[in-house]
Amino acid sequence: MMQFSDWDILRNLLLAARWTLLLSLIAFTGGGLVGLCLTLARSLRNPLISGFIKAYVELFQGTPLLMQLFLAFFGLSLIGIDVDPWTAAGLSLTLFSSAFLHEIWRGCIDALPKGQWEACRTLGLSYLQTMRYVILPQALRIAIAPTVGFSVQIVKGTALASIIGFVELTKAGTMLNNATFQPFKVFAMVAVLYFIICYPLSLFAKHLENKTHVTR
Repeated sequence: MMQFSDWDILRNLLLAARWTLLLSLIAFTGGGLVGLCLTLARSLRNPLISGFIKAYVELFQGTPLLMQLFLAFFGLSLIGIDVDPWTAAGLSLTLFSSAFLHEIWRGCIDALPKGQWEACRTLGLSYLQTMRYVILPQALRIAIAPTVGFSVQIVKGTALASIIGFVELTKAGTMLNNATFQPFKVFAMVAVLYFIICYPLSLFAKHLENKTHVTR
């Protein structure tokens, strides 16, 4: 058994936490961009486009993230595309996040009174003008809190990337446990670090919800 001081364990976990944060940022940013495109496309009310997006959302919401990671990492190699753990994890979490963010944002748009759309048509506004000046500013006020809240789920979802060899916080904890045989100490530190990352996001989401008075 290798000898690790408490500082050695914590230092290695902090180094791995960088990759947890970076992967979360990639997933949130990429998922947000894809989710926004899906939301805008679905608001066109085209049956074909809406049907495709609905199937996309059902696929990624209705299947485990772990399976999506396996398919991205192992499945793509079957068609001649070799991917590393970074690429597979980033791709899987981006697609997974986009499905949920799309549903959050679509719900925020649908929550607005239908009269908003009718008033814009009466005024002769185009679709882009309607979205830019009327719909999106109001929907954004509703969407901020749940969007920030979902970022917590993304951070926790990165733990599954350890299954395909991506060395983030959970994977580093497993490796340190195998080296030190001190599971309680190691995974207690892992849990504390996840809490330190996620709890401020939860508080921020709650603060935004109260500030925008969405629930009042």
